[in-house]
Amino acid sequence: MAIDKLFKDDATEEKGERARMASFIGAMAIADLVKTTLGPKGMDKILQSTGRGHSVTVTNDGATILKSLHIDNPAAKVLVDISKVQDDEVGDGTTSVVVLAGELLREAEKLVAAKIHPMTIISGYRMAAECARNALSQKVMDNKEDAEKFKSDLMKIAMTTLSSKILSQDKEHFAKLAVDAVMRLKGSTNLESIQIIKKAGGSLKDSFLDEGFILDKKIGIGQPKRIENAKILVANTAMDTDKVKIYGARVRVDSMSRVAQIEGAEKEKMREKVQKIIGHGINCFVNRQLIYNFPEELFADAGVLAIEHADFDGIERLALVTGGEIASTFDNPESVKLGHCKLIEEIMIGEDKLIHFSGVEMGQACTIVLRGASFHVLDEAERSLHDALCVLSQTVIDSRVLLGGGWPEMVMAKEVDELARKTPGKKSHAIEAFSRALISIPTTIADNAGLDSAELIAQLRAEHHKEESHAGIDVISGSVGDMAELGISEAFKVKQAVLLSATEAAEMILRVDEIITCAPRRREDRM
Repeated sequence: MAIDKLFKDDATEEKGERARMASFIGAMAIADLVKTTLGPKGMDKILQSTGRGHSVTVTNDGATILKSLHIDNPAAKVLVDISKVQDDEVGDGTTSVVVLAGELLREAEKLVAAKIHPMTIISGYRMAAECARNALSQKVMDNKEDAEKFKSDLMKIAMTTLSSKILSQDKEHFAKLAVDAVMRLKGSTNLESIQIIKKAGGSLKDSFLDEGFILDKKIGIGQPKRIENAKILVANTAMDTDKVKIYGARVRVDSMSRVAQIEGAEKEKMREKVQKIIGHGINCFVNRQLIYNFPEELFADAGVLAIEHADFDGIERLALVTGGEIASTFDNPESVKLGHCKLIEEIMIGEDKLIHFSGVEMGQACTIVLRGASFHVLDEAERSLHDALCVLSQTVIDSRVLLGGGWPEMVMAKEVDELARKTPGKKSHAIEAFSRALISIPTTIADNAGLDSAELIAQLRAEHHKEESHAGIDVISGSVGDMAELGISEAFKVKQAVLLSATEAAEMILRVDEIITCAPRRREDRM
C-alpha cells in the first residue's frame, strides 16, 4: 500500500539532486557575498538595520558581515557558523574560510554533475587536506628562541592582518600598539586585560597605548582628584535608599513629623552601610549602581573617592586588573578581597575626563585608546585591532609563521597536484578540484585589487616550480613579488584553521541528500 503523505501539512521536503543543489547554491551565494572583502584591496560593506534607529555598520570583517545576516538557507548557515568559530578561535581568516568552503563546493558541484559520488569526493578532499597541511607544516619558520626575530615576526603578522582593514594606512603604528599590548600579556591569551576605549575626535594616528586601566567616568564633586596607594573596593550594591521608597505598601501616619522619622530611619540605615564600607580601610569605592547625594557626601567627608554607575564590563575588568573581587555585602570585611593600585588620577582625552588607574596589581593590564573621525570608523578600527590582538596572542603560543600574500595556497596547491597525479581512480579528480579551490584564494586577492588574475596566477605557478620560491601576489605593485622581502607573514595557526574548517564544512554540506522543512508546532497540538 503506497503511503500518500508522510508529513503534516506545512512541512516540505526536497530530495536528492534538488536538495544538493539548494545546499550548493546557498553556500556559494554566501561565499560570493564576502568574496569582495578579501585581501588588502577588499571592499567594505554597509550593514543597515531596519529596526529602530536604523543603525549602520561599515565593515569588511567576514565574521561581522555574516553574523548580521538573517539567513534562510541551511547550508549557508553552516558557513556562517564556521566563520564565527574562526573568529572566536584565531580572530582572523574569517573571510578566507568562507571563500575556500564556497570554492570547494563549487568544484564539488561540477564533480557531482560528472557522476562522481559525493563520498568519493569527500575522501579525495580529506586526502588533499591532509597533504596540504603537511606541505604547510614543512615550510613554517619558528623564531621563538630569538626574541628580536620573534618580535619582528609578530610585527609582520600584525601589519599583514591590519593591511586588509581600515587601519591599513597607519598599520605600522597600530601593529606596534598591538604587539606591545600582547607582549605585556606574557603568553596568556586572556585579552580581558587589554581594554579598548573609543573616543571620537582627532585622527586614527592619535591612538595610543596606556599602561594601566582607564575607566570612562568622571570624579564626583568635592572628592579627592588624586589618590596614591589606593585600596579599591569594587561593589555592586544599591546606594540610593536615603529617600522613602515603599512600593506596594501603604504607610498611614498621623502627622508630618512621622514622615520625617521614617526618612531619618532610612538615612540612618544608609549611614550605617557607608560606615561599614569605609570600615574596610579603603580610599576608593567603585559601584556598579547609582550613588545618591547623601552617601556621596559621607564618602567625600571621609576622603574616599566614590565612583558610581561604572558599566558592568568596566567593573568586572577593573576587579580583574586590580586583583579585587566584586562585593555586594559588607558585614565581614576580612572576607572581601580589595583591589590595589599605586595611583588614581583624572586625565583628559580630547574633551572628556576619565579616571586613570596606574600601577595595577596585574602588571599585564593596559588600555588602548582609539581616536577617530566618527563612531563608525572607531567601531571598525576596534574590530580590526581586536582581530590583530587575537592573532598575535595565538602566535605567542604557537609561534610558527608562514609567508602571506597567496604564497601558502600556492605551496599547498602544488603538493596537492602532485598527490592527484599519484592517486589512481576517481578520487584523483576530487584532489585536483581541491587544488583548484585553493588557488581561488590568490585569484580573489588579485581580482579584488583590479589585477589580471589569470596572468598573475600563471606566473605564480611557474615561480613555485622553482626550488624554495617565496613568490606571492604583491597587490601594491600589481605583480608577483617576494613575500619574504616584502615582510608579508601570516600565522600558521590561522592558515591551518582556515584549511581544516573549510574542508569539514564542505564535507558536511556534501553529505546532504535531503532537506526537510517542518512548520512550527501549533499551540493547540500541545494540549
